[in-house]
Amino acid sequence: MEPLYQQTHKQVHEIQSHMGRLETADKQSLHLVENEIQARIDQIFSHLERLEILSSKEPPNKRQSAKLRVDQLKYDVQHLQTALRNFQHQRCAREEQERQREELLSRTFTPNGTQKKILDIANMLGLSNTVMRLIEKRAFQDKYFMIGGMLLTCVVMFLVVHYLT
Repeated sequence: MEPLYQQTHKQVHEIQSHMGRLETADKQSLHLVENEIQARIDQIFSHLERLEILSSKEPPNKRQSAKLRVDQLKYDVQHLQTALRNFQHQRCAREEQERQREELLSRTFTPNGTQKKILDIANMLGLSNTVMRLIEKRAFQDKYFMIGGMLLTCVVMFLVVHYLT
């Protein structure tokens, strides 16, 4: 039992050191490191099952101590498994946020697309072409009123700052 215990204990410490590599790994090798850690954890679980069987076969005076050591290893491995899952969950959340960000940045918000949708809806409602042309003309005129109002506001703000300070 002792050599298997020592080997398993050593593997637990190796996994702990590999967990640090997860933070520094690039995107391409990240999945490889995760898979390697998961494979090692699975291997340790199989060793732990064997250790549990061996610990129950220990002499009665050593059995309690052997079971305690195996339970401690099992706890450590479960902790590592949880840490790996948390890291994977955070990575997935980060990737989803990046994907959503890229999707939002790639969208184009143009008034032409909105105008086309409005015209399609107006056609569905049965508005005549004359009414739609009047609406388009009004939207065109409103744009100039908006630009003129913005310029007038800027001029007023400049004059207020210039003459009152």
